[in-house]
Amino acid sequence: MSLSSYLSPTRLLEGYIRRCLTAAGLTSQTLSIDSETTIHFWGPSPLQRIDDDDRPVMLLLHGFGPAAMWQWRRQMQAFSPSFFRLYCPDLVFFGDSTTSSTSRSEVFQAECMAKLMEKIGIKKFNVVGTSYGGFVAYHMAKMWPEKVGKVVIASSGINMLKCDGESLLQRSNCECIEKVMLPSTAKELRTLMGLASSWRIVRMFPDALWNDIITNLYQKNRKEKIELLKGVTIGKEEKLNIGPLSQEVLIIWGDKDQIFPVKMAYELKEVLGDKTKLEIIKNTSHVPQIECAQEFNKIVLRFLKGSQ
Repeated sequence: MSLSSYLSPTRLLEGYIRRCLTAAGLTSQTLSIDSETTIHFWGPSPLQRIDDDDRPVMLLLHGFGPAAMWQWRRQMQAFSPSFFRLYCPDLVFFGDSTTSSTSRSEVFQAECMAKLMEKIGIKKFNVVGTSYGGFVAYHMAKMWPEKVGKVVIASSGINMLKCDGESLLQRSNCECIEKVMLPSTAKELRTLMGLASSWRIVRMFPDALWNDIITNLYQKNRKEKIELLKGVTIGKEEKLNIGPLSQEVLIIWGDKDQIFPVKMAYELKEVLGDKTKLEIIKNTSHVPQIECAQEFNKIVLRFLKGSQ
């Protein structure tokens, strides 16, 4: 291992996050869900009997970017083990989750997550998805209404049209979506962070730090992640291809979101039906679960508390 690996701020922070999750009663696990696909996830110890646990189950689905633990650390610490039996997987081709299947759509991701829960032995669960994970959460709720209880969709433009994708490229001054969501240079990552976060300090980070983040968090499975971006079924046309959900739904959005502007949140509420609530977090951009974790957690807990 090179000296730079020892001194990597990203590696050091990863070690800290892992210790936080272990202290929250979660363990790092890997499970083959079928002959093609293996999913890595954080969850309760497999030695704990599910039948003896009456806590409601929470499934956390991350967005396009670093592995799950980087995006949901504050939620995993807050919700496990006191409130929920919590599972936080890496979607396929993120973290240590992988497949030999050629499927690349968010529907495929939803099928994989459903197989994971079935393999673990979970019959009913609430799902919380952010950004790309919200796409996956929506499809899970639509396809398995008997398994999915309440649904939380955060900062996720599942109602996006082709024009919304084009507007995002204009805001980012990029010619293709992979340049936005899969940065390969310090300049591209700084642009993404400027769109995704309202914290001005992140824009002042030196190139060396951005390059360290890219090396450790964005390079793995790059080819397959580009295929995932191209395989997304939502937002390909100027016609909406989603409809109402039968479950109670909570939408959470930052009012300064530049990936999916807040107007999309109000439009999405109308699309998803009468059982949908909307919470807007002030002075927050695309990652409210990180930027305003305490407020985000209170909103989610209030919505899900007591659900089975």
